[in-house]
Amino acid sequence: MGRRIALIGTICAGKTTLAEQLAEQLGLHHVELDALHFGPHWAEASPEELREKIAAALAGHDGWVADGNYLGLLGTWLIDQADTIVWLDLPLRTSLRRLWRRHRLRMRNDVELWHLGNRETWRNAFVGWYGLFPFTIHSHIRRKRAWPTLLEGRNVFRLRSPREVEAWLAAQVCRQQN
Repeated sequence: MGRRIALIGTICAGKTTLAEQLAEQLGLHHVELDALHFGPHWAEASPEELREKIAAALAGHDGWVADGNYLGLLGTWLIDQADTIVWLDLPLRTSLRRLWRRHRLRMRNDVELWHLGNRETWRNAFVGWYGLFPFTIHSHIRRKRAWPTLLEGRNVFRLRSPREVEAWLAAQVCRQQN
């Protein structure tokens, strides 16, 4: 496994959690793409702005773990820079269950995400194609079809269950220690 790792997957697959653990275990810099993409009151960065923010966050680091997808905005720009891609391809039911739990907790605890005014609401959970739940379902199906071809020929670890994720992380820690 290399030192420039792109961690991708469906919403609530566990990208940020795994990225934080992996970065800590391997002594790498962690970059959460959502934190760079969303500004105050859920304002979204343009593709150019996002690319600049990511480039600045990665600059000066000989290794990094970047979690998030944004292939629609960035194309393959970020994964082209990665020498390892970890695809959390968990079952849709797992992601939806986790999304439901996370969304409810964030709303109940009035959690502010990344910037001023970014709070979860029932509206951003369900309304329109970009509501979190409809988007999760739609993007999960789309990625299952498109990503195998897109990732072909790259160094990819495709993890399909929480158990596989745990075993893979443990193996990386063991390799690091040896």
